[in-house]
Amino acid sequence: MHLLLASKSPRRRELLAQMGLPFSTVDIDVEEHIATPLPASQVAESLALLKAGGYKPQLAEGEVLVTADTVVVHQEQVLGKPHNREEAVAMLQSLSGCVHQVYTGVCLRSCSRKVSFTECTQVHFRHLSAREIDYYIDHYQPYDKAGSYGIQEWIGMVGIERIEGCFYNVMGLPVSRLYCELQGIVDTHDVFVD
Repeated sequence: MHLLLASKSPRRRELLAQMGLPFSTVDIDVEEHIATPLPASQVAESLALLKAGGYKPQLAEGEVLVTADTVVVHQEQVLGKPHNREEAVAMLQSLSGCVHQVYTGVCLRSCSRKVSFTECTQVHFRHLSAREIDYYIDHYQPYDKAGSYGIQEWIGMVGIERIEGCFYNVMGLPVSRLYCELQGIVDTHDVFVD
């Protein structure tokens, strides 16, 4: 089995490499927009499915396309990637002292079938001062991260009191669940054949 990771995220690439799974990266050009309003908990998986549908080349036997999307949800509002410093500050201020959810949706697609799932992690932030938020944004520039933060960075070390669920899910890929799903394929010698 060979994985085709359709993601520009350096964190997802790093996590797959650390798992020791053979993979190549592929590009998908899709408009990441869901036309129908959905509950916030379903957005990530819907985007992962959309990305999987945007991969046009025929998959060979033994190839599995992996697409994923991660969203940060606070009070039923999806927080995307900040477009500027002002948005980044506002997002971190809204998360400060609160609990929010991180949903990562994953789609696995072969030449004959696709399977998708969502993992959720509860993240508990302590109260962050304006100085801490400014420091983090100035030094880490989290403009490529949903919710304007990376759990593996300084803000995660000093600002997150605890999580409930998968740490790596917050980084962008629920690797334990992904491993189990892929292990099921290997154990049955079945690359998603119905």
